[in-house]
Amino acid sequence: MKLYSFWRSLAAFRVRIALKIKGLDFDVISKDLLMGDQFDQDYISLNPQGMVPSLVLNDNNILTQSMAILEYLDEVYPDPPLMPRDPLARARVRAICMIAVADTHPLIVPRVRKYISQELGLDEKELNSWILNWSGFGLVAIEEHLNRNNSGGMYCEGNTISLADLCVVPQVGSAKMYGLDLYPYPSVIRVFNNCMELSEFFEARPQAQPDFPDENA
Repeated sequence: MKLYSFWRSLAAFRVRIALKIKGLDFDVISKDLLMGDQFDQDYISLNPQGMVPSLVLNDNNILTQSMAILEYLDEVYPDPPLMPRDPLARARVRAICMIAVADTHPLIVPRVRKYISQELGLDEKELNSWILNWSGFGLVAIEEHLNRNNSGGMYCEGNTISLADLCVVPQVGSAKMYGLDLYPYPSVIRVFNNCMELSEFFEARPQAQPDFPDENA
């Protein structure tokens, strides 16, 4: 498999974790989102949205959108499962995924940051305030969700890794990178720390990627 990725991409981070949990071999091909590599014509022909991740399967089928990729991997490679069997638990997992993937992450991606900086004239301080606001908004919701449904669990849904953890961990990593105070989110941080003790999460982190810049090491 070939994974088109970028070290800072939260969506690619999710997929890297899943590939490692499933024990699958894959090559990483970097597309620097800050330099605009995702808009190269060759890549646009692969992924018309010009986004990462894209996963090229061994039969050359191409998958895009991180949640679609995660669900495909869990369906085709069901061991270990990343969704619980219980319908209520599955709904809770999906809810956390959507808080991170649909309601938080899209507001801080490079194309949005570029637009509000160039078109709306936000300076660096204002842009950072925008990022921290929406990052905190998402973590508040996840924190309350965990406290209501899983106050003592190791992970987002009990003591077993699920797709929710694959979505929350990158979101926390991004919040840490932008300097968000994480003190108000102890349940989220408990889940994050427990996940990062697992090799699949640790090896998928941005700092372990081949395109991670030396100056950030």
